[in-house]
Amino acid sequence: MDSTLEKLLVCFITENKENVYRLAFSYVKNAENALDIVQESIHKALASSTTLKSEGSMKSWFYKIVVNTSLDFLRKQKRVQLVDDKTLELHSPAREDAYPDIDLEKAMDELPHPYRTVIVLRYFEDLKIEEIAEVMNENVSTVKTRLYQALRKLRIQMNSEMLEEVK
Repeated sequence: MDSTLEKLLVCFITENKENVYRLAFSYVKNAENALDIVQESIHKALASSTTLKSEGSMKSWFYKIVVNTSLDFLRKQKRVQLVDDKTLELHSPAREDAYPDIDLEKAMDELPHPYRTVIVLRYFEDLKIEEIAEVMNENVSTVKTRLYQALRKLRIQMNSEMLEEVK
């Protein structure tokens, strides 16, 4: 990789550090582990920077590294950590797209990883379907199917939780 593209990569990572952290945190639900994942992802990105084809694909290329590093971490840990609202608010930037509703957060946690990844990348990280397909190494139609299935599962989960609250 030429030094210009490498400098752009460092600038991209610096400018998007909160989003990258939030993405890692959405998987591991722990501040220290999320920071470790971000650090390891940066190391992997810099070490494999020659595989970056262009500046235009930098975001999806780096997010793919973060998602894969997060999934690797979860496979190694084989455990899910629950986080209370205060901890989540403390470690996420004060922006509108943070998980504002605990019911949504619980419903998201119950989704299988491929569905959760599609939802997080599309609605919380604002990636296009084509970028998500690149991050997940899937074709566009698979990503669209997972997105619609994930939204359906979330809707069913949220509706059932609302019915339980009414009882």
